This record gives sequence, C-alpha cells and structure tokens, in this order.
Amino acid sequence: MKPESIRLIKDVDKSFIVYHEKNPFSPWHHHPEIELVLITKGKGKRMVGDHIDRFRHNDLVLVGSFLPHVWLCDQEYYQPEGFHGEGIVYQFQYDFLGPQFFEIPEHKPLKRLLEESTRGLKFTGKTKEMIISHMLKGYKLEGVDRLYTLFSIFRILSRTNEYNVLASPGFIEPFHKKGNEPMQKVIEYILQNFHKLIKLKDMLEITNMSNTAFSTAFKKSYRVTFKEYLLKARIGYACRLLTDHSTTISQIAYDCGFENLSNFNRQFKKLKGLTPSQYQQKAENDRLIQPKQMLRIASGKKIKLDLSDRN
Repeated sequence: MKPESIRLIKDVDKSFIVYHEKNPFSPWHHHPEIELVLITKGKGKRMVGDHIDRFRHNDLVLVGSFLPHVWLCDQEYYQPEGFHGEGIVYQFQYDFLGPQFFEIPEHKPLKRLLEESTRGLKFTGKTKEMIISHMLKGYKLEGVDRLYTLFSIFRILSRTNEYNVLASPGFIEPFHKKGNEPMQKVIEYILQNFHKLIKLKDMLEITNMSNTAFSTAFKKSYRVTFKEYLLKARIGYACRLLTDHSTTISQIAYDCGFENLSNFNRQFKKLKGLTPSQYQQKAENDRLIQPKQMLRIASGKKIKLDLSDRN
C-alpha cells in the first residue's frame, strides 16, 4: 500500500501548525512538513520508515520530510462511543522562517538534527520531558507566545543527544528514488503485513517481475535479500515486544509472523546470538542496572549535557 499524502491545513495567519488530534490517527502517510508528534493517550504499534516498534502515552518522535509513518492504536482504543487515543502535533516546513533561518552558523547543530530526522528520531530522558512540557503548554497558546514556545523546543533540540534514530540508513534513498516504485511497494507490503505469511510469489505479483529480476533488484536496493529483510523486520519487532513483558514468547512469535515457536527461537538466536528468553532477561537486567548507573553519575556530579531552558 502506497503511503498517502496527508497534510494538515495551516491557518492563513499562522506560520506553522499546532494540532490537537482526537480522531483516529492518520493511516500510513507522509508529507513535506517536518513533524513533532506527541502521543498523549494511546498505545499500540508505530511504524516510521522501516522501523517497527510498540508505543505508549508520551511517545515523542520527530518525523522528517516525506518519511512514511503511522501510529496504530490497539483495538481497546476504538470503542462504540468513539476513539480514545489522543496526540499533539507540531508541523512546519523547513523554510517556514525563510530560506536562511536554519543555515546560519548558530543553527548548525539544529540543522544537523533536522537532517537526521529524515530517518525519524525518538526522544528520551530529560530532553523528552522538557519538550513534552513545552508542547503541552504551547498548543493552548496563540500568536507570538506559541512561536516562542517552538523556539524553546528548537533550543533544546540543538543541544541534545538523547534520541534514537529509527529508520535504517538503507531505507530512505531507495524508497524515494525515482523509478524504484516496485521496491517501494514491496517494502510497504512487508511493513504492513510482516505478521502474516508472506511468500516470494506475493512479491512477484506486486512488482510484476520474474524471480531473478526481483531478487537482483531488491538486493541492489537494500543490500540484503528479500528473505533477510523480512526476517530482520520480524526479529526487530520481536525484540521490542520482548522488552515489554506483557506478552508470552509464544504469542510474540505468532504476532511477528512465525508459524511455530521452534522456528522463531532458531531464527532469533541466529540473528541475535541469544534465545528470545535470554534476550528478554538481558533487557530486564539492563533496565535494573541503568538507574544504579545514573545514581553513580549523579553522585559523582558528572553531567554530560546542560539541557536546561534558562535564559
């Protein structure tokens, strides 16, 4: 399924968009605007480029221009009386403040981060807390107060390294490359249907290619075979579910498109060097160790970044 081009309407007296979303979130889509997305209510599956993950409330992601994305809430948020999810979106064109605004020397760190956002950036830590605070205040403001709230967010973004890059480096260029539409359709199909049985013949039908032509074109675009890409997508999503501890390993195997648990265990260990249960235990141990490390850092007064919003 090709990503839809869905754009919010900007008021004529505004230079950028701030939108409080209370309706079902948009389907798989993209747009030219850079978008800061905060999920204030909801949990489910998030897809940004070729990155698949679980999300929950206070999920905060910066989505770059034309990067396909979707937040799919779990079924519990769709009730007869209406949709129960909620989010806040800040959206702006790269040149909304003029063609030179992000080009000045002082904005070099911010420009670099916005360039990285073409792969999607998920924020964490103090950065996340501070940006969420500004977003929650800013969407209720108007005029220059709202604009300066965005400037405060820019200031935080220019100083941080508290984020995870989402989409793989190999996704963006081939996905947007003109003339590569057949491979785009394949990647979209995989991301939408990786939890189901996917066969090579399905890909041949989608692309209208022969087996040899498809295999050659896919590996040329993504530097791995179709089967390797599909396996990485499934195992990548499984890793995220394993750290959630809300689902059994057998259910995770099924949710990620594996027909039986033994095959899931075998493929997971082949790719990650650990069994799913070992990976889950390691993730839990790392989670317990991290607060102790942060406590030692705090007691030693070693602070890597000053992210405060002091004037």
